[in-house]
Amino acid sequence: MEIIDTKLKGLYIIKPKVFADDRGYFFESYNADEFKKSGITANFVQDNQSLSNTGVLRGLHFQTPPFDQGKLVRVITGAVLDVAVDIRKNSSTYGEHVTIELTEENKTMFYIPPGFAHGFLTLKDNTIFSYKCTNVYNKASEGTVFWNDTEININWNIVNPILSEKDLVGTIFKKFNSPF
Repeated sequence: MEIIDTKLKGLYIIKPKVFADDRGYFFESYNADEFKKSGITANFVQDNQSLSNTGVLRGLHFQTPPFDQGKLVRVITGAVLDVAVDIRKNSSTYGEHVTIELTEENKTMFYIPPGFAHGFLTLKDNTIFSYKCTNVYNKASEGTVFWNDTEININWNIVNPILSEKDLVGTIFKKFNSPF
């Protein structure tokens, strides 16, 4: 397993070692010891999974303390453009983001610590997206930053994604008061 630092402290790209042959493949999608060697000491307590078709955009979501969440995300089938935005107000990279394509072919994972807003755009129909969380979901603690905020300036490469009601009423970044 290769764990790669990104330009945003605490945010990691994880490339598992995949063993493939004519029967299929095998890989470790999580190994606590390997994560700890890289400084990731997350304790995962909840697993989530979603199914989406092409053009569905979910995000940019976060949960406020004390229900803030770290996430280990990956695609089981299909593909997404995955995005993490640093919302830690004392961070030198506050407001910056990292994007990565996660696919069933590359099996790449993304570790997003608490203090980041997270979202993804589905690139293929019937995409199954999986994420392990370091805290349980709490509706009263959820927040949303607008996916297309011009200050964050994420290149989603889509004009009219399919959005949920909560993603239509997010906060603009300029008026966002981060709890982190």
